[in-house]
Amino acid sequence: MPLLFRSPAWRIALLALVLALGFLGTRGIWDPDEGRYTNVALNMLDSGDWLNPKRSHEVGHWTKPPLTYWAIAASVGVFGANPWAARLPSALAYLLCVWLAWRVARRLAPGAQAQAALAYATMLLPFGAAQMITTDFLLAAATGTALWAFVEARFAPRAHPLRWLTLMWAAFALGFLTKGPPALLGLLVVLAFDYAVPDRRRHRVFHFAGLALFVALALPWYVAVTLDHPGLLAYFLGDEVVGRVASNEFDRNGEWYGWLKVYGPTLLLGTLPWTPALWRWLRALPTQVRGWRDPAVRHADAAGVMLALWVLLPLLVFCIARSRLPLYVLPLFLPLAVIVARQRQAEGRGLPRPALLTLWAALLLALKAAAAYWPTHKNAAAWAEAIRARAGGAIGEVVFVEDMARYGLHLHLGTGTQIEKVSLDPEPDSRFNPEYDETLAQELAEHEPGVVWVAKQERWPELRRRIEALGWRVHPLGTPYEGRVMFRLEPTASAPSAPAAPPPN
Repeated sequence: MPLLFRSPAWRIALLALVLALGFLGTRGIWDPDEGRYTNVALNMLDSGDWLNPKRSHEVGHWTKPPLTYWAIAASVGVFGANPWAARLPSALAYLLCVWLAWRVARRLAPGAQAQAALAYATMLLPFGAAQMITTDFLLAAATGTALWAFVEARFAPRAHPLRWLTLMWAAFALGFLTKGPPALLGLLVVLAFDYAVPDRRRHRVFHFAGLALFVALALPWYVAVTLDHPGLLAYFLGDEVVGRVASNEFDRNGEWYGWLKVYGPTLLLGTLPWTPALWRWLRALPTQVRGWRDPAVRHADAAGVMLALWVLLPLLVFCIARSRLPLYVLPLFLPLAVIVARQRQAEGRGLPRPALLTLWAALLLALKAAAAYWPTHKNAAAWAEAIRARAGGAIGEVVFVEDMARYGLHLHLGTGTQIEKVSLDPEPDSRFNPEYDETLAQELAEHEPGVVWVAKQERWPELRRRIEALGWRVHPLGTPYEGRVMFRLEPTASAPSAPAAPPPN
């Protein structure tokens, strides 16, 4: 066994496992993003409906396709309702990407596989993203697998290109089930490389088996839900595709300079401690690009062309699109890790000294452990503790009145606990993904047991008068928490009938 772990591959694998799984469940679920994804997944587990993502009994959640929810639900179903299980799919996607960095470097930077895998495992952004519940790491793993399969089809000796290209289409399909059209940015890279460095004797990107597998894996869910929910296709195309690309509808750094504000620091800091190697590559890139004008030079440096397209083409699209968040560029860190390895190999640099690597890994783990104790109102575990301490009984539902719903409570209070968000009055809202699940009156009319209500402290007097006017007695629960009042209700008389809630979308 000691001899086995002298191999760089095993040492890097062990390091990646420690970084991925260490302290993974120490931190509570953080709202809004982690809570939202976990809540939808748990609703699938609670209801047995794995087709329709829902944030509550009344309202569907259609902002993302279902693969991330399926992965979280399956993990929680196997390992229990805890943050470790909910984050496990992201951690496994990170480990897969470490392995992919090794495999891609084997073809595009032979001899530098260990550096590529090590660079990916220890880069700040991939490490940090592996501790978060998002769609982005599953997307990065799917698109990374697709482009690795293409690399094998084009660069491996005695390859079976059609088999690899079939795997490529299967991986693109999984990416499409994770985040929709952004998964196909990798296909732009494939087509651009095929145009720049053609080799028609070895393969065809578009072939029947691959396309048939893509259709069979990627499209059935979309077809099923759009047939069940008229108007959903228009919502997908209009709001979730066109709205995110062409407008600042979602208020995600859509200013003309937003791309620089978001992606500049993300790429500069997220690639630490390997940023200097990438900077040296970037400085030399204009000279390389001028050389690539010659077809013979492009063919001779096909690996360099592939890596440059893999990074720059999707990055250009991300910069043009007006919805911009740091994790959108996470899929680019796989080729960036291979570029780091290739650059250091060309400069004659080997693996970093073990002492420096150990110090950096210890710092990363310390950051992960410290996050569990970071004081933040986003921590659903602290909210659950506060609610339990005040409620003094069974909790079947938590209702937030015109306030941000803490969906992470679904995990921390136990599966089966519903989390809802209601408005005081009816409001015009979109049919799909409305801001509120229903109105206060509609929620009261359901007469559900075990409900804990939460409202902002500054609105408490007005809200109390409104509830009492509807025939309910209000019982505040302890002192306010994070500027919120928690309370339970009991009817003082027959509650008036409320307007019927709209059917679930």
